[in-house]
Amino acid sequence: MNELINRILLLTKTQKFGLLAGIILLIIGLDWTFLYSPLSNRIFDLEEQVKNARIERIRKRNLTKDSAKLKEQLDEFNQMLRKAVAQLPDRKEIPELLSSISSKAREAGLEILIFRPQAENLRDFYAEIPVDIVVRGGFHNVVTFFDEVGRLNRLVNIRNIEMRNPEVNGAKMSVQTSTQAITFRFLDEAERARIAAAKAAKKR
Repeated sequence: MNELINRILLLTKTQKFGLLAGIILLIIGLDWTFLYSPLSNRIFDLEEQVKNARIERIRKRNLTKDSAKLKEQLDEFNQMLRKAVAQLPDRKEIPELLSSISSKAREAGLEILIFRPQAENLRDFYAEIPVDIVVRGGFHNVVTFFDEVGRLNRLVNIRNIEMRNPEVNGAKMSVQTSTQAITFRFLDEAERARIAAAKAAKKR
């Protein structure tokens, strides 16, 4: 060790500075290799983890917002469905509904010439019940009848309106009006099962 020190002391000033610079560079290199570089990699990994955690937090926050929005939309849909259900009678209520429609025609001052329910058209969960209607009366009476039908608490569509054969009776004119009223009813569970089975059989 003393010999090494003596050799260093015998070096010129320039050589001593060169040796010192080499030692410093060696220390810096060792420090980079064994201390700074691993720490730098670890810091980079931690930064990536923090960034990913922030992204995940934002994603979960957005999911929470979307979930609340979806729940609100589902509640609105269920409310609309309940209203629709309230407007569609079941089988046992149909005669009363048809009676109400014919009563509205008479109350509006119309003469009923034809009031004929047709065969039901079955859908997935409901049935359409068409009723052919022919009445005679004034135009205002016909409009009143349609308006009253539209005010029923059950869903009834009026279509294919046709007016013909006008007649003048004193100061009043009457027309013969033909139309089709479409009302609806919910299918019971057995009916829905039959329809589903028939559709499945067709696909085979």
